[in-house]
Amino acid sequence: MRVVLDTGILIAALITVGTPPDKIFQAWKKKRFELFTSEWQLDEFRRVSRYPKLSRFINPVEAGQMVNGLKLKAFVYESLPTVDLCKDPDDNPILAIALESRADFLVTGDKCDLLSMECVGATPIISAANFLAKLERF
Repeated sequence: MRVVLDTGILIAALITVGTPPDKIFQAWKKKRFELFTSEWQLDEFRRVSRYPKLSRFINPVEAGQMVNGLKLKAFVYESLPTVDLCKDPDDNPILAIALESRADFLVTGDKCDLLSMECVGATPIISAANFLAKLERF
C-alpha cells in the first residue's frame, strides 16, 4: 500500500504518543505500508517543528531522527510537478506527492482544505483515524 502522510500527521506523531498519527507512523516503521514524501516536505517538517508554539512539545533530537528515518526508508522525491488544485496553495505540494506516487491514501488532519477535497486524482484523502481503521483490517 502506497501512502502519503501530511506534515501535520508527522508532527502529531512526534507530539502525541498512542494517538492515530503515532500508531500510523509506528506501523510504517514496521513496514506495513510504503511511505512517500519529498525534499519539500522534509524542509517543511524541519521548519514547522521549530515553530515557537510547537518547540516546547518537540524534542529536536527526535525530530531529527524522524527526518533521518524518512530519508532512509521512505521514498523521497527530489522534485515535484507543479499542481494548483487546493484553495490553500501551501497544500499543493502534498497533493503533488500523492499524484506522483499514485498513492492509495493521503492521510491528513486538515479539515478545511484537504479533507474537504475527498480525493486527488484516484487517491482518497482521509483522516488519520479512518486510515488507522483501514490499516488494522489488513
